Amino acid sequence: MDRIDTIRLASFSGACADAEAPRPSAPWGAPSEAPLAGTLPGRMDIVFIENFIGQTIIGIDSSELHVPQSVRMNLAIGVPAIRACTTDCIEDTINYAAVRSALHALLESHGVRLLEALAEAVARLLITDFGAHWVRVALAKPAKFDDVAAVGVQIERQRSDMRKAVNGLAGYASLGEGLIPN
Repeated sequence: MDRIDTIRLASFSGACADAEAPRPSAPWGAPSEAPLAGTLPGRMDIVFIENFIGQTIIGIDSSELHVPQSVRMNLAIGVPAIRACTTDCIEDTINYAAVRSALHALLESHGVRLLEALAEAVARLLITDFGAHWVRVALAKPAKFDDVAAVGVQIERQRSDMRKAVNGLAGYASLGEGLIPN
């Protein structure tokens, strides 16, 4: 993995909330020192799903808009110090089966045309519905062209990015406010 922004959270809630949250070492490739100002502080554990294959209608060519095609996803889902490491309870981590089901449902209903927009929808799903603090979503169309193994996009998002997106419209509406004197 490349550089990973990291975070630590003191505790989680859940049915198995007896044990204290562990303080793990940095994940592979993550910096062990404090990140730069404006990024997530602390450390983060990574739950990942590799080579998820799903079927969906996506694309800009008319030939792509009527027949489902395969898409491949690799997901890295960052959560603060996973309590499940010590509690052994599914409530204290990301449930892979629940993520898989949610991804299949999203692929059936997304309504977007670009891989970039679908990757954004996946990131939003993982952050808002599964409590991720950071995600990396790599989304590809395998064998889109005869001479290319895959084409795709990779994005990274933080929980703070989702708040900015929600507040973005209000910020835009007041962009020119106060510029013209009364």
